[in-house]
Amino acid sequence: MTTAPPARPAKRGRPGYDLDSLLAVAVELFNERGYDSTSMEDLSRKLGISKSAIYHHVPSKQDLLRLATEHALDGLFATAAEAREQDARAVARLEHLVRGSVLVLVDRLPFVTLLLRVRGNTPVERAALERRREFDQLVTDLVTEAVADGDLRADLDPATVGRLLFGMVNSLSEWYRPRGGVGAAELADTVVAMAFDGLRAHRG
Repeated sequence: MTTAPPARPAKRGRPGYDLDSLLAVAVELFNERGYDSTSMEDLSRKLGISKSAIYHHVPSKQDLLRLATEHALDGLFATAAEAREQDARAVARLEHLVRGSVLVLVDRLPFVTLLLRVRGNTPVERAALERRREFDQLVTDLVTEAVADGDLRADLDPATVGRLLFGMVNSLSEWYRPRGGVGAAELADTVVAMAFDGLRAHRG
């Protein structure tokens, strides 16, 4: 006798829209229109589902923003944790963090783009900015340690170096598009080479 497959739980709203896919569309719309200028009505029209179907997944627009910024930040902090766990000199751990952050940006490009645009107008945005400052401090600490090791120049302010490093990484969100051309790994290699080796060709 043939056994029927187990019944799947019924989905509300248009088939195919779970929280992840809903969030992806929300982030696309926030980046396109601006978070403040996007309403739940705009989102429901973009998705082709009712607002009540959206509220089935999240209680508010701010929760969508929170989930989106956390997705970006969690990737960056996971890379920072990997760097801390390495048994290597600080400069090597800093390189790992820069390289990994480029890969996170490429993998989560719309989410990182949105994170970089928050300005602290809401409690969710202020929380995201606080975590960004925490991340910046991790970078500064690594630069400071690498300077103490004698691997980076001592005449440059570590906080400024950290901001410039990640200013370069963050600028990728404005122009990089992961369709053809340079891949994520090659892009990360280029950023690391420019940051740590410079552009000047070394003559033997």
